[in-house]
Amino acid sequence: MAEPKRISSRDNPLLVRLRKLAADPAAYRKLGQVWIEGEHLCAACAASGRPVAQAVIGETAWQTKALRELAVRAADVTIVPDNVFATLGTLGSPPPLGFVVAWPGEGTLQPDAPSVVLDRLQDAGNVGTILRSAAAFGFRQVIALKGTAALWSPKVLRAGMGAHFGLNLLEGVDDDRLAALTPPLLATSSHASESLPLAALPWPCAWVFGHEGQGVADGVLARCARTLRIPQPGGEESLNVAAAAAVCLYESSRQRLGVST
Repeated sequence: MAEPKRISSRDNPLLVRLRKLAADPAAYRKLGQVWIEGEHLCAACAASGRPVAQAVIGETAWQTKALRELAVRAADVTIVPDNVFATLGTLGSPPPLGFVVAWPGEGTLQPDAPSVVLDRLQDAGNVGTILRSAAAFGFRQVIALKGTAALWSPKVLRAGMGAHFGLNLLEGVDDDRLAALTPPLLATSSHASESLPLAALPWPCAWVFGHEGQGVADGVLARCARTLRIPQPGGEESLNVAAAAAVCLYESSRQRLGVST
C-alpha cells in the first residue's frame, strides 16, 4: 500500500467521480468502476480476494483500528474530512468507508452452474434480496436479462449485503443465451397444476423470476422445462418476487440436502 493521501476539496476529480457512481445506478458501466459503501460490504469484498483499487475513509474512521486495517487492504488510501465523505454516500447516515473496485464487466456464462435468471426485474431491493437468497441456498450464478435493474448499482449492492462477491454475475443478457445453460429452467405460475412442495426438483437447475408486474416474458417462459405453483392458502398472488424466489430456492436446497422439513 502506498502512503495514504489526504483530500479536503469536494471538487477533487476522485470525489467527483465517486459522486457520479453513487448518484447514477448505471454509471459503473460507463466508468468501469464500482463504488462500495460501508464496513460490511467492504469487508465482504476484501474477504473475497477481489483487488481493491482505492479506499476512501473519513478522518474519524481512520482513527478506528478495525476500519483502518480494512482500508489499507486497498492499493491506494485517501483520507477525507468527515463532512466531505458525507457527500459521497447514498445513505442518510453515510458509512465511514468506501472501496473502489473494477467493474467485472457483463460476465461470462458458466453453462453447468446452478443459476437464477432475472427477467426484467425493476426494483433494486428485490434484485439484491434475490442475490442474497441465491448465495445462501447454493446457487452459484445469477443471469440478469436485458431490462433488469443494474446489478452493481448502489441500491442493489446494499440489498445484496455482500452476495455479489460470492456469485458469478451476468447482466445485459439476451434471452437466446439461455439456450447455453445445461440445467433445466424452472418458473412459477399461480396457474400451474404442479405444486412446488410436491414436485421432485432437479439439481442443478435454473430458476427464472420475472418482472414484478408482468411476470416472466412469454419467450423466456417457453424455454422453461416446468412451471410450478407456490401454494398460498392465505390468498393467491400475495407473494412479491423476492419472497417467491426465497421459497423456490429454499425448496431446491432442501431437496438437494435431503432435509425433511
